[in-house]
Amino acid sequence: MTAPAAPHPRRFERHHEPLLDRSLFLRRVARHFALAAAVIAVSLALGMAGYHEIAGLPWIDSMLNACMILTGMGPVDAMHTDAAKLFASGYALFCGLMVLTVSGIILAPPLHRMLHRFHLSSDN
Repeated sequence: MTAPAAPHPRRFERHHEPLLDRSLFLRRVARHFALAAAVIAVSLALGMAGYHEIAGLPWIDSMLNACMILTGMGPVDAMHTDAAKLFASGYALFCGLMVLTVSGIILAPPLHRMLHRFHLSSDN
């Protein structure tokens, strides 16, 4: 019987494959953190652009509002137009989904490794 092939470092290992070696696992974690940072950066840029263009806030205030909403702290400036209020509402809902998305991206590698390790130990 031949040993299972080593998993490809860009995908999660299957149940019949061995656990990914530590250095490749750390590389996977770093890639996931980079992806999470990119998602946050794009979300922040969208929020800043919306607050600047739709709400008419200066760039620094747009960044502050977008950061506060993205982190779940709440808005800083009051929105005075209906368009600004609609944007702020939509952006807040979007940010709630981004928190879940980024959490999943960051937690996927360690949770998968833990479950894979349990599966390998139950096979023995």
